[in-house]
Amino acid sequence: MSSVQIDERTQPLRPDDGDHERFAHYVPKAEILESAVTGRPVIALCGKKWVPSRDPERFPICPECKRIKAEGAA
Repeated sequence: MSSVQIDERTQPLRPDDGDHERFAHYVPKAEILESAVTGRPVIALCGKKWVPSRDPERFPICPECKRIKAEGAA
């Protein structure tokens, strides 16, 4: 008999909880272009550091990046 594990989260996902891979992040376009050419990692507004390789359109926007961007635009 197989078992099933259910993940019932009561708090919103946060990038520092390890769920940052599930989100698209805000990074200046120039840095993304440079990363594509050089292979150097970029740093998102929320602090996540990685080399972009996936289509960001497939993921929801990182809530922390969204909050930081909104505060900066105000």
